[in-house]
Amino acid sequence: QVQLVESGGGLVQPGGSLRLSCTASGIIFSNYVVTWFRQAPGQERELVAAITTNRGTKYADSVKGRFTISRDNAKNTMYLQMNSLKTEDTAVYFCLIAGTWGQGTQVTVSS
Repeated sequence: QVQLVESGGGLVQPGGSLRLSCTASGIIFSNYVVTWFRQAPGQERELVAAITTNRGTKYADSVKGRFTISRDNAKNTMYLQMNSLKTEDTAVYFCLIAGTWGQGTQVTVSS
């Protein structure tokens, strides 16, 4: 049974930074593509970034150059470093691994 625990969300001013973490248990983490999604109020859930088992990465156009996805297979953990945050980045952020969603963590960018 896959379990995911997210952390790192919060309130930050525009231009600030946050790092999200998602730690998995119950799977061989290194075998899976891991992905971050986000969902803003009233909007569809959207892909933010993904990282493959070979550490190839993919980003939504809206976050390219500002966000970095990474993984530490020894810790069964994936990260999303978010820099130069904008108000439009405000959303609940979810990790997805092996068909299982994390519980979500709120990111609010506001002055």
